[in-house]
Amino acid sequence: MFNGLFQIREPKNEPVLAYRPGSPERAELAAALQDMLDNPVELPCIIAGKEVRSGDLMDIQQPHDLGRPLGRYHRAGAEQAELAIAAANQAKHAWSEMQWSSRATVLLKAAELLAGKYRYQINAATMLNMSKTCHQAEVDSACELIDFWRFNPYFMTEVYDDQPISTAEVLNYMEHRPLEGFVFAISPFNFTSIAGNLPTAPALMGNAVVWKPASSAVLPAYYIMKVLEEAGMPAGVINFVPGPGPTIGPPVLNHTDLGGVHFTGSTYVFSSIWLTIGSDIRKYQSYPRIVGETGGKDFIFAHASAEAEVLVTALLRGAFEYQGQKCSAASRAYIPDSLWPEVRQQLLDEVATVQVGHVCEFENFMNAVIDAAAFKTISEYIEFARKDPNMEILCGGGYDDSRGYFIEPTVVESRDPRSKLMSEEIFGPVLTIHVYPEGKFTETMEVCNTTSPYGLTGAIFAQDRYAIVQATKALRNAAGNFYINDKPTGAVVGQQPFGGSRASGTNDKAGSRLNLERWVSPRSIKETYVPATDYRYPFMAGS
Repeated sequence: MFNGLFQIREPKNEPVLAYRPGSPERAELAAALQDMLDNPVELPCIIAGKEVRSGDLMDIQQPHDLGRPLGRYHRAGAEQAELAIAAANQAKHAWSEMQWSSRATVLLKAAELLAGKYRYQINAATMLNMSKTCHQAEVDSACELIDFWRFNPYFMTEVYDDQPISTAEVLNYMEHRPLEGFVFAISPFNFTSIAGNLPTAPALMGNAVVWKPASSAVLPAYYIMKVLEEAGMPAGVINFVPGPGPTIGPPVLNHTDLGGVHFTGSTYVFSSIWLTIGSDIRKYQSYPRIVGETGGKDFIFAHASAEAEVLVTALLRGAFEYQGQKCSAASRAYIPDSLWPEVRQQLLDEVATVQVGHVCEFENFMNAVIDAAAFKTISEYIEFARKDPNMEILCGGGYDDSRGYFIEPTVVESRDPRSKLMSEEIFGPVLTIHVYPEGKFTETMEVCNTTSPYGLTGAIFAQDRYAIVQATKALRNAAGNFYINDKPTGAVVGQQPFGGSRASGTNDKAGSRLNLERWVSPRSIKETYVPATDYRYPFMAGS
Protein backbone atom coordinates (compact mmCIF):
# COMPACT_ATOMS: atom_id res chain seq x y z
CA MET A 1 0.00 0.00 0.00
CA PHE A 2 1.17 3.52 -0.79
CA ASN A 3 2.64 4.91 2.44
CA GLY A 4 3.16 8.56 1.53
CA LEU A 5 1.12 11.41 2.99
CA PHE A 6 -1.36 12.02 0.22
CA GLN A 7 -2.18 15.72 -0.20
CA ILE A 8 -5.29 17.18 -1.85
CA ARG A 9 -4.75 20.78 -2.80
CA GLU A 10 -7.27 23.35 -1.67
CA PRO A 11 -9.77 23.59 -4.55
CA LYS A 12 -11.11 26.65 -6.31
CA ASN A 13 -14.62 27.08 -7.64
CA GLU A 14 -15.08 26.27 -11.33
CA PRO A 15 -15.42 29.45 -13.46
CA VAL A 16 -18.84 29.94 -15.05
CA LEU A 17 -18.78 30.20 -18.85
CA ALA A 18 -20.82 33.09 -20.26
CA TYR A 19 -22.12 31.57 -23.56
CA ARG A 20 -22.08 34.95 -25.26
CA PRO A 21 -23.05 35.06 -28.95
CA GLY A 22 -20.11 33.97 -31.11
CA SER A 23 -18.24 32.31 -28.21
CA PRO A 24 -16.70 28.82 -28.66
CA GLU A 25 -18.66 27.41 -25.72
CA ARG A 26 -21.95 28.57 -27.24
CA ALA A 27 -21.16 26.81 -30.50
CA GLU A 28 -20.16 23.59 -28.72
CA LEU A 29 -23.28 23.60 -26.58
CA ALA A 30 -25.51 24.23 -29.61
CA ALA A 31 -23.92 21.24 -31.34
CA ALA A 32 -24.45 19.04 -28.28
CA LEU A 33 -28.10 20.10 -28.09
CA GLN A 34 -28.69 19.27 -31.73
CA ASP A 35 -26.97 15.91 -31.44
CA MET A 36 -29.13 14.99 -28.45
CA LEU A 37 -32.29 16.04 -30.25
CA ASP A 38 -31.33 14.07 -33.36
CA ASN A 39 -30.39 10.87 -31.52
CA PRO A 40 -33.01 9.61 -29.06
CA VAL A 41 -31.65 7.18 -26.46
CA GLU A 42 -32.83 4.11 -24.61
CA LEU A 43 -31.43 4.15 -21.08
CA PRO A 44 -31.03 1.05 -18.87
CA CYS A 45 -30.74 0.74 -15.13
CA ILE A 46 -27.14 0.24 -14.01
CA ILE A 47 -26.74 -2.37 -11.27
CA ALA A 48 -23.43 -3.94 -10.23
CA GLY A 49 -21.85 -2.15 -13.17
CA LYS A 50 -24.12 -3.89 -15.69
CA GLU A 51 -26.90 -2.53 -17.85
CA VAL A 52 -30.24 -3.92 -16.68
CA ARG A 53 -33.38 -3.58 -18.78
CA SER A 54 -36.70 -3.97 -17.02
CA GLY A 55 -38.76 -3.79 -20.21
CA ASP A 56 -41.02 -1.18 -18.61
CA LEU A 57 -40.19 1.71 -20.93
CA MET A 58 -41.08 5.35 -20.22
CA ASP A 59 -40.57 8.47 -22.33
CA ILE A 60 -37.86 11.00 -21.47
CA GLN A 61 -39.75 14.26 -21.89
CA GLN A 62 -38.80 17.77 -22.85
CA PRO A 63 -41.05 19.94 -20.64
CA HIS A 64 -40.94 22.73 -23.24
CA ASP A 65 -41.57 20.50 -26.28
CA LEU A 66 -43.93 17.68 -25.36
CA GLY A 67 -44.18 16.28 -28.87
CA ARG A 68 -40.50 15.38 -29.11
CA PRO A 69 -39.25 12.92 -26.47
CA LEU A 70 -35.50 12.56 -25.97
CA GLY A 71 -35.81 8.79 -25.83
CA ARG A 72 -37.00 6.23 -23.32
CA TYR A 73 -35.69 4.69 -20.12
CA HIS A 74 -36.22 1.33 -18.45
CA ARG A 75 -38.20 2.03 -15.30
CA ALA A 76 -36.94 0.07 -12.31
CA GLY A 77 -39.29 -1.87 -10.08
CA ALA A 78 -39.05 -3.79 -6.82
CA GLU A 79 -36.99 -6.54 -8.49
CA GLN A 80 -34.34 -4.07 -9.66
CA ALA A 81 -34.35 -2.41 -6.24
CA GLU A 82 -33.54 -5.74 -4.59
CA LEU A 83 -30.77 -6.39 -7.09
CA ALA A 84 -29.32 -2.94 -6.38
CA ILE A 85 -29.30 -3.59 -2.62
CA ALA A 86 -27.50 -6.91 -3.14
CA ALA A 87 -24.97 -5.24 -5.45
CA ALA A 88 -24.29 -2.45 -2.95
CA ASN A 89 -23.82 -4.91 -0.12
CA GLN A 90 -21.43 -6.98 -2.21
CA ALA A 91 -19.36 -3.98 -3.33
CA LYS A 92 -19.26 -2.33 0.07
CA HIS A 93 -16.45 -4.31 1.71
CA ALA A 94 -13.74 -3.84 -0.92
CA TRP A 95 -14.70 -0.20 -1.50
CA SER A 96 -14.71 0.68 2.20
CA GLU A 97 -11.34 -1.02 2.66
CA MET A 98 -9.81 0.87 -0.25
CA GLN A 99 -7.33 3.59 0.68
CA TRP A 100 -9.18 6.90 1.07
CA SER A 101 -6.91 8.59 -1.45
CA SER A 102 -8.04 6.13 -4.13
CA ARG A 103 -11.70 6.91 -3.42
CA ALA A 104 -10.88 10.62 -3.61
CA THR A 105 -9.13 10.16 -6.93
CA VAL A 106 -12.29 8.79 -8.55
CA LEU A 107 -14.18 12.02 -7.81
CA LEU A 108 -11.26 14.27 -8.68
CA LYS A 109 -10.96 12.54 -12.04
CA ALA A 110 -14.73 12.77 -12.55
CA ALA A 111 -14.52 16.52 -11.92
CA GLU A 112 -11.90 16.93 -14.65
CA LEU A 113 -13.90 14.81 -17.10
CA LEU A 114 -16.97 16.93 -16.42
CA ALA A 115 -15.03 20.20 -16.72
CA GLY A 116 -13.81 19.16 -20.17
CA LYS A 117 -14.97 16.15 -22.17
CA TYR A 118 -18.52 15.90 -20.80
CA ARG A 119 -19.34 19.55 -20.00
CA TYR A 120 -21.54 20.30 -23.00
CA GLN A 121 -23.17 16.87 -23.08
CA ILE A 122 -24.39 17.05 -19.49
CA ASN A 123 -25.38 20.71 -19.88
CA ALA A 124 -27.40 19.82 -22.98
CA ALA A 125 -29.09 16.94 -21.17
CA THR A 126 -29.97 19.25 -18.29
CA MET A 127 -31.35 21.92 -20.61
CA LEU A 128 -33.47 19.56 -22.67
CA ASN A 129 -34.74 17.17 -19.98
CA MET A 130 -35.16 19.71 -17.16
CA SER A 131 -35.94 22.85 -19.24
CA LYS A 132 -33.07 25.04 -18.07
CA THR A 133 -31.42 27.95 -19.83
CA CYS A 134 -27.78 27.58 -20.83
CA HIS A 135 -26.78 29.77 -17.87
CA GLN A 136 -28.83 27.80 -15.34
CA ALA A 137 -27.43 24.52 -16.71
CA GLU A 138 -23.87 25.84 -16.64
CA VAL A 139 -23.99 26.90 -12.97
CA ASP A 140 -25.75 23.65 -12.04
CA SER A 141 -24.75 20.61 -14.05
CA ALA A 142 -21.25 21.86 -14.83
CA CYS A 143 -19.87 24.24 -12.21
CA GLU A 144 -21.64 23.16 -9.03
CA LEU A 145 -21.20 19.45 -9.67
CA ILE A 146 -17.54 19.98 -10.55
CA ASP A 147 -17.22 21.89 -7.27
CA PHE A 148 -18.84 19.08 -5.27
CA TRP A 149 -16.44 16.56 -6.78
CA ARG A 150 -13.39 18.74 -6.10
CA PHE A 151 -14.31 20.12 -2.69
CA ASN A 152 -15.69 16.96 -1.08
CA PRO A 153 -12.35 15.09 -1.26
CA TYR A 154 -10.74 18.14 0.34
CA PHE A 155 -13.43 18.25 3.04
CA MET A 156 -12.90 14.51 3.57
CA THR A 157 -9.31 15.20 4.63
CA GLU A 158 -10.65 17.69 7.19
CA VAL A 159 -12.89 14.98 8.61
CA TYR A 160 -10.06 12.47 8.78
CA ASP A 161 -7.70 15.09 10.26
CA ASP A 162 -10.04 15.51 13.24
CA GLN A 163 -8.07 13.50 15.77
CA PRO A 164 -8.15 13.42 19.59
CA ILE A 165 -5.34 14.43 21.95
CA SER A 166 -2.68 11.87 22.84
CA THR A 167 -0.37 11.86 25.85
CA ALA A 168 3.15 10.63 26.54
CA GLU A 169 1.74 7.31 27.74
CA VAL A 170 -1.20 6.83 25.38
CA LEU A 171 -1.83 7.11 21.65
CA ASN A 172 -5.42 8.10 20.83
CA TYR A 173 -6.85 8.18 17.37
CA MET A 174 -10.19 8.26 15.59
CA GLU A 175 -11.22 5.99 12.77
CA HIS A 176 -13.99 7.50 10.64
CA ARG A 177 -15.68 4.30 9.46
CA PRO A 178 -18.34 4.20 6.75
CA LEU A 179 -21.83 3.34 7.93
CA GLU A 180 -22.86 -0.28 8.27
CA GLY A 181 -25.18 -1.25 5.46
CA PHE A 182 -25.94 0.72 2.30
CA VAL A 183 -27.11 4.30 1.67
CA PHE A 184 -30.28 5.14 -0.25
CA ALA A 185 -29.87 8.34 -2.31
CA ILE A 186 -33.04 9.99 -3.63
CA SER A 187 -32.39 12.99 -5.87
CA PRO A 188 -34.81 15.66 -7.18
CA PHE A 189 -35.63 16.86 -10.68
CA ASN A 190 -34.38 20.41 -10.35
CA PHE A 191 -30.59 20.20 -9.92
CA THR A 192 -28.18 17.91 -11.75
CA SER A 193 -25.52 18.89 -9.21
CA ILE A 194 -27.67 17.56 -6.36
CA ALA A 195 -28.30 14.40 -8.36
CA GLY A 196 -24.53 13.97 -8.64
CA ASN A 197 -23.77 14.84 -5.02
CA LEU A 198 -26.36 12.76 -3.18
CA PRO A 199 -24.90 9.36 -4.15
CA THR A 200 -21.23 10.38 -4.39
CA ALA A 201 -20.86 12.13 -1.02
CA PRO A 202 -21.65 8.93 0.94
CA ALA A 203 -19.67 6.85 -1.57
CA LEU A 204 -16.60 9.03 -1.07
CA MET A 205 -16.67 8.17 2.64
CA GLY A 206 -16.62 4.44 1.86
CA ASN A 207 -20.34 3.65 1.57
CA ALA A 208 -22.14 1.82 -1.25
CA VAL A 209 -25.30 3.38 -2.62
CA VAL A 210 -28.67 2.62 -4.18
CA TRP A 211 -29.57 5.74 -6.18
CA LYS A 212 -33.08 6.62 -7.31
CA PRO A 213 -33.01 9.76 -9.46
CA ALA A 214 -36.16 11.75 -10.22
CA SER A 215 -38.17 10.18 -13.02
CA SER A 216 -38.45 13.57 -14.74
CA ALA A 217 -34.67 14.07 -14.86
CA VAL A 218 -33.30 10.68 -15.87
CA LEU A 219 -31.16 11.79 -18.83
CA PRO A 220 -28.58 13.96 -16.98
CA ALA A 221 -28.54 11.43 -14.13
CA TYR A 222 -27.56 8.68 -16.57
CA TYR A 223 -24.70 10.77 -17.92
CA ILE A 224 -23.49 11.30 -14.36
CA MET A 225 -23.22 7.52 -14.07
CA LYS A 226 -21.25 7.32 -17.30
CA VAL A 227 -18.81 10.00 -16.10
CA LEU A 228 -18.32 8.15 -12.81
CA GLU A 229 -17.75 4.86 -14.61
CA GLU A 230 -15.07 6.44 -16.81
CA ALA A 231 -13.49 7.99 -13.72
CA GLY A 232 -13.04 4.51 -12.23
CA MET A 233 -15.97 4.11 -9.85
CA PRO A 234 -16.05 0.33 -9.19
CA ALA A 235 -19.10 -1.69 -10.17
CA GLY A 236 -21.80 -1.83 -7.52
CA VAL A 237 -20.62 1.13 -5.45
CA ILE A 238 -23.40 3.28 -6.95
CA ASN A 239 -26.41 1.51 -8.44
CA PHE A 240 -28.72 3.50 -10.72
CA VAL A 241 -32.41 2.58 -10.44
CA PRO A 242 -34.73 5.21 -11.98
CA GLY A 243 -38.31 4.46 -11.09
CA PRO A 244 -41.34 5.55 -9.08
CA GLY A 245 -40.80 6.21 -5.39
CA PRO A 246 -43.81 4.15 -4.22
CA THR A 247 -42.31 1.11 -6.00
CA ILE A 248 -38.59 1.56 -5.29
CA GLY A 249 -38.97 2.94 -1.77
CA PRO A 250 -40.60 0.11 0.24
CA PRO A 251 -38.07 -2.69 -0.45
CA VAL A 252 -35.17 -0.30 0.15
CA LEU A 253 -36.48 1.52 3.23
CA ASN A 254 -37.62 -1.70 4.89
CA HIS A 255 -34.35 -3.56 4.33
CA THR A 256 -32.50 -4.42 7.53
CA ASP A 257 -29.20 -3.31 5.96
CA LEU A 258 -30.35 0.29 5.37
CA GLY A 259 -27.58 2.46 6.78
CA GLY A 260 -28.73 5.91 5.72
CA VAL A 261 -30.88 8.06 3.47
CA HIS A 262 -29.58 11.06 1.49
CA PHE A 263 -32.60 12.96 0.21
CA THR A 264 -33.60 16.15 -1.55
CA GLY A 265 -37.24 16.69 -2.44
CA SER A 266 -40.58 17.53 -0.93
CA THR A 267 -41.18 17.94 2.78
CA TYR A 268 -44.09 15.51 2.64
CA VAL A 269 -42.08 12.72 1.02
CA PHE A 270 -39.17 13.22 3.42
CA SER A 271 -41.44 13.12 6.46
CA SER A 272 -43.04 9.96 5.06
CA ILE A 273 -39.60 8.36 4.71
CA TRP A 274 -38.79 9.28 8.30
CA LEU A 275 -42.12 7.85 9.44
CA THR A 276 -41.47 4.59 7.58
CA ILE A 277 -38.04 4.19 9.16
CA GLY A 278 -39.14 5.26 12.61
CA SER A 279 -42.25 3.08 12.70
CA ASP A 280 -40.10 -0.02 13.30
CA ILE A 281 -36.60 1.23 14.05
CA ARG A 282 -35.66 -2.01 15.80
CA LYS A 283 -35.48 -4.00 12.58
CA TYR A 284 -32.32 -2.23 11.37
CA GLN A 285 -28.83 -3.35 12.29
CA SER A 286 -28.07 0.27 13.27
CA TYR A 287 -30.04 3.50 13.43
CA PRO A 288 -30.14 4.77 9.83
CA ARG A 289 -28.72 8.23 9.24
CA ILE A 290 -31.44 10.42 7.73
CA VAL A 291 -30.19 13.50 5.88
CA GLY A 292 -32.63 15.63 3.94
CA GLU A 293 -33.06 19.01 2.29
CA THR A 294 -36.70 19.66 1.53
CA GLY A 295 -39.02 22.59 0.84
CA GLY A 296 -38.91 26.31 1.33
CA LYS A 297 -41.02 29.45 1.37
CA ASP A 298 -38.07 31.74 0.89
CA PHE A 299 -38.33 35.44 1.50
CA ILE A 300 -36.91 38.79 0.55
CA PHE A 301 -37.37 41.43 3.24
CA ALA A 302 -36.78 45.06 2.29
CA HIS A 303 -36.08 47.93 4.69
CA ALA A 304 -36.95 51.48 3.76
CA SER A 305 -33.25 52.17 3.16
CA ALA A 306 -32.96 49.50 0.43
CA GLU A 307 -31.95 50.52 -3.08
CA ALA A 308 -34.88 50.00 -5.42
CA GLU A 309 -32.89 48.91 -8.48
CA VAL A 310 -30.89 46.34 -6.49
CA LEU A 311 -34.05 45.03 -4.85
CA VAL A 312 -35.93 44.68 -8.14
CA THR A 313 -33.06 42.75 -9.74
CA ALA A 314 -32.96 40.36 -6.79
CA LEU A 315 -36.74 39.88 -6.83
CA LEU A 316 -36.77 39.06 -10.52
CA ARG A 317 -33.76 36.77 -10.54
CA GLY A 318 -34.58 35.18 -7.19
CA ALA A 319 -38.19 34.42 -8.09
CA PHE A 320 -38.08 33.59 -11.79
CA GLU A 321 -34.73 31.99 -12.65
CA TYR A 322 -35.44 28.36 -13.55
CA GLN A 323 -39.15 29.20 -13.32
CA GLY A 324 -38.95 29.42 -9.54
CA GLN A 325 -38.26 25.67 -9.31
CA LYS A 326 -35.54 26.01 -6.72
CA CYS A 327 -35.85 25.15 -3.04
CA SER A 328 -34.24 28.55 -2.46
CA ALA A 329 -36.34 30.60 -4.90
CA ALA A 330 -37.78 33.88 -3.62
CA SER A 331 -41.47 33.13 -3.20
CA ARG A 332 -42.61 35.93 -0.85
CA ALA A 333 -41.44 39.48 -0.26
CA TYR A 334 -42.07 42.20 2.29
CA ILE A 335 -41.65 45.75 1.00
CA PRO A 336 -42.27 49.00 2.93
CA ASP A 337 -44.99 51.29 1.64
CA SER A 338 -42.54 54.18 1.28
CA LEU A 339 -40.46 52.16 -1.22
CA TRP A 340 -43.27 50.26 -2.91
CA PRO A 341 -44.37 52.71 -5.66
CA GLU A 342 -40.85 52.89 -7.11
CA VAL A 343 -40.23 49.16 -6.73
CA ARG A 344 -43.63 48.28 -8.20
CA GLN A 345 -43.09 50.29 -11.36
CA GLN A 346 -39.55 49.05 -11.93
CA LEU A 347 -40.51 45.43 -11.24
CA LEU A 348 -43.47 45.45 -13.63
CA ASP A 349 -41.39 47.15 -16.32
CA GLU A 350 -38.63 44.55 -16.00
CA VAL A 351 -40.93 41.51 -15.84
CA ALA A 352 -42.55 42.73 -19.06
CA THR A 353 -39.20 42.21 -20.83
CA VAL A 354 -38.79 38.57 -19.71
CA GLN A 355 -38.98 36.09 -22.59
CA VAL A 356 -40.33 32.57 -22.02
CA GLY A 357 -39.77 29.73 -24.49
CA HIS A 358 -37.63 26.85 -25.77
CA VAL A 359 -34.22 26.21 -24.18
CA CYS A 360 -32.48 26.20 -27.56
CA GLU A 361 -33.47 29.83 -28.05
CA PHE A 362 -30.74 31.35 -25.88
CA GLU A 363 -32.40 34.75 -25.55
CA ASN A 364 -35.12 33.29 -23.31
CA PHE A 365 -34.82 33.98 -19.58
CA MET A 366 -37.41 31.36 -18.62
CA ASN A 367 -38.52 28.01 -19.98
CA ALA A 368 -41.18 25.46 -18.96
CA VAL A 369 -42.03 23.96 -15.59
CA ILE A 370 -41.09 20.34 -15.18
CA ASP A 371 -44.28 18.32 -15.74
CA ALA A 372 -48.07 18.20 -15.83
CA ALA A 373 -48.42 17.84 -12.06
CA ALA A 374 -46.32 20.94 -11.41
CA PHE A 375 -48.21 22.86 -14.11
CA LYS A 376 -51.54 21.98 -12.50
CA THR A 377 -50.45 22.89 -8.97
CA ILE A 378 -48.94 26.24 -9.95
CA SER A 379 -51.88 27.25 -12.14
CA GLU A 380 -54.26 26.43 -9.28
CA TYR A 381 -52.40 28.87 -7.03
CA ILE A 382 -52.70 31.53 -9.73
CA GLU A 383 -56.44 30.93 -10.01
CA PHE A 384 -56.79 31.08 -6.24
CA ALA A 385 -55.10 34.50 -6.28
CA ARG A 386 -57.32 35.64 -9.12
CA LYS A 387 -60.45 34.90 -7.09
CA ASP A 388 -59.28 36.07 -3.64
CA PRO A 389 -60.45 39.64 -2.89
CA ASN A 390 -57.35 40.21 -0.72
CA MET A 391 -55.01 39.55 -3.64
CA GLU A 392 -54.24 41.26 -6.91
CA ILE A 393 -52.28 39.79 -9.82
CA LEU A 394 -50.03 42.66 -10.84
CA CYS A 395 -48.55 40.95 -13.90
CA GLY A 396 -48.46 37.53 -15.55
CA GLY A 397 -51.03 34.99 -14.49
CA GLY A 398 -51.15 33.27 -17.88
CA TYR A 399 -50.32 29.61 -18.55
CA ASP A 400 -50.47 27.25 -21.53
CA ASP A 401 -49.67 23.54 -21.86
CA SER A 402 -50.56 23.05 -25.50
CA ARG A 403 -46.89 22.73 -26.55
CA GLY A 404 -45.08 22.64 -23.24
CA TYR A 405 -45.69 23.44 -19.58
CA PHE A 406 -45.33 27.22 -19.84
CA ILE A 407 -46.34 29.62 -17.07
CA GLU A 408 -45.79 33.37 -17.20
CA PRO A 409 -43.74 35.07 -14.50
CA THR A 410 -46.46 36.16 -12.09
CA VAL A 411 -46.38 38.83 -9.39
CA VAL A 412 -49.20 38.93 -6.83
CA GLU A 413 -49.83 41.53 -4.16
CA SER A 414 -51.36 40.13 -0.98
CA ARG A 415 -52.92 42.47 1.57
CA ASP A 416 -52.95 39.60 4.06
CA PRO A 417 -49.35 38.82 5.16
CA ARG A 418 -50.40 35.31 6.22
CA SER A 419 -52.39 34.38 3.13
CA LYS A 420 -52.17 31.04 1.30
CA LEU A 421 -49.71 32.44 -1.24
CA MET A 422 -47.54 34.04 1.47
CA SER A 423 -47.26 30.84 3.50
CA GLU A 424 -47.39 27.76 1.21
CA GLU A 425 -44.63 26.50 -1.07
CA ILE A 426 -45.61 26.91 -4.73
CA PHE A 427 -42.38 25.87 -6.50
CA GLY A 428 -43.08 27.87 -9.60
CA PRO A 429 -42.77 31.36 -11.12
CA VAL A 430 -45.12 33.08 -8.67
CA LEU A 431 -43.86 35.88 -6.40
CA THR A 432 -46.24 37.16 -3.72
CA ILE A 433 -45.58 40.58 -2.17
CA HIS A 434 -46.94 42.09 1.01
CA VAL A 435 -46.60 45.84 1.42
CA TYR A 436 -46.13 46.81 5.06
CA PRO A 437 -46.17 50.20 6.82
CA GLU A 438 -42.62 51.52 7.05
CA GLY A 439 -43.01 52.05 10.78
CA LYS A 440 -43.86 48.38 11.33
CA PHE A 441 -40.45 46.99 10.36
CA THR A 442 -39.95 45.07 13.62
CA GLU A 443 -43.50 43.73 13.77
CA THR A 444 -43.46 42.62 10.13
CA MET A 445 -40.23 40.70 10.62
CA GLU A 446 -41.99 38.69 13.32
CA VAL A 447 -44.78 37.99 10.83
CA CYS A 448 -42.17 36.79 8.33
CA ASN A 449 -40.57 34.58 10.97
CA THR A 450 -43.82 32.88 11.98
CA THR A 451 -45.91 32.70 8.78
CA SER A 452 -44.26 29.73 7.06
CA PRO A 453 -43.23 26.35 8.49
CA TYR A 454 -40.02 26.41 6.43
CA GLY A 455 -36.58 27.74 7.24
CA LEU A 456 -34.37 27.43 4.17
CA THR A 457 -33.28 30.77 2.66
CA GLY A 458 -34.06 34.44 3.07
CA ALA A 459 -32.60 37.88 2.43
CA ILE A 460 -32.56 41.37 3.91
CA PHE A 461 -32.13 44.42 1.70
CA ALA A 462 -31.05 47.61 3.48
CA GLN A 463 -28.37 50.27 3.51
CA ASP A 464 -29.01 51.07 7.17
CA ARG A 465 -26.62 48.89 9.18
CA TYR A 466 -28.86 48.92 12.24
CA ALA A 467 -31.63 47.43 10.11
CA ILE A 468 -29.31 44.71 8.77
CA VAL A 469 -28.18 43.76 12.27
CA GLN A 470 -31.74 43.78 13.58
CA ALA A 471 -33.00 41.58 10.72
CA THR A 472 -30.10 39.16 11.04
CA LYS A 473 -31.08 38.60 14.69
CA ALA A 474 -34.86 38.64 14.27
CA LEU A 475 -34.80 36.16 11.37
CA ARG A 476 -32.10 33.93 12.84
CA ASN A 477 -34.17 30.74 12.67
CA ALA A 478 -36.18 31.64 9.56
CA ALA A 479 -33.37 30.74 7.13
CA GLY A 480 -30.44 28.34 7.18
CA ASN A 481 -28.87 30.42 4.39
CA PHE A 482 -29.30 34.16 4.96
CA TYR A 483 -28.31 36.79 2.41
CA ILE A 484 -27.61 40.47 2.90
CA ASN A 485 -28.33 42.62 -0.16
CA ASP A 486 -28.41 39.63 -2.48
CA LYS A 487 -31.05 37.21 -3.81
CA PRO A 488 -31.65 34.14 -1.64
CA THR A 489 -30.51 31.69 -4.34
CA GLY A 490 -27.20 30.57 -5.82
CA ALA A 491 -25.27 29.08 -2.89
CA VAL A 492 -21.72 28.17 -3.96
CA VAL A 493 -19.95 25.00 -2.76
CA GLY A 494 -17.36 25.87 -0.14
CA GLN A 495 -18.61 29.45 0.16
CA GLN A 496 -22.19 29.14 1.37
CA PRO A 497 -22.80 25.60 2.72
CA PHE A 498 -26.44 24.93 1.93
CA GLY A 499 -29.34 23.71 4.04
CA GLY A 500 -32.15 24.76 6.34
CA SER A 501 -34.11 23.51 9.30
CA ARG A 502 -37.73 23.57 10.46
CA ALA A 503 -39.73 21.95 7.62
CA SER A 504 -36.82 22.53 5.23
CA GLY A 505 -34.72 19.59 6.35
CA THR A 506 -31.97 18.44 8.68
CA ASN A 507 -29.59 21.33 7.82
CA ASP A 508 -26.58 19.09 7.24
CA LYS A 509 -25.03 21.66 4.90
CA ALA A 510 -24.15 20.23 1.50
CA GLY A 511 -20.95 21.80 0.24
CA SER A 512 -19.08 21.47 3.54
CA ARG A 513 -17.46 18.85 5.77
CA LEU A 514 -20.62 18.82 7.92
CA ASN A 515 -22.47 16.74 5.34
CA LEU A 516 -19.63 14.24 4.97
CA GLU A 517 -19.53 13.67 8.73
CA ARG A 518 -23.02 12.22 8.49
CA TRP A 519 -21.73 9.34 6.34
CA VAL A 520 -19.20 8.02 8.82
CA SER A 521 -19.46 6.28 12.18
CA PRO A 522 -16.41 7.23 14.26
CA ARG A 523 -14.48 4.71 16.33
CA SER A 524 -12.17 5.91 19.11
CA ILE A 525 -9.04 3.82 19.58
CA LYS A 526 -6.74 4.01 22.59
CA GLU A 527 -3.34 2.33 22.65
CA THR A 528 -1.40 2.24 25.91
CA TYR A 529 2.37 1.96 25.48
CA VAL A 530 3.19 0.38 28.86
CA PRO A 531 0.10 -1.28 30.37
CA ALA A 532 -0.43 -1.59 34.12
CA THR A 533 0.70 -4.82 35.77
CA ASP A 534 -0.99 -4.38 39.18
CA TYR A 535 -4.65 -3.65 39.82
CA ARG A 536 -3.85 -1.66 43.01
CA TYR A 537 -4.02 2.16 42.91
CA PRO A 538 -1.74 4.39 45.03
CA PHE A 539 -4.60 5.50 47.29
CA MET A 540 -4.93 1.91 48.49
CA ALA A 541 -1.50 1.85 50.15
CA GLY A 542 -1.44 1.65 53.97
CA SER A 543 -0.49 4.68 56.09
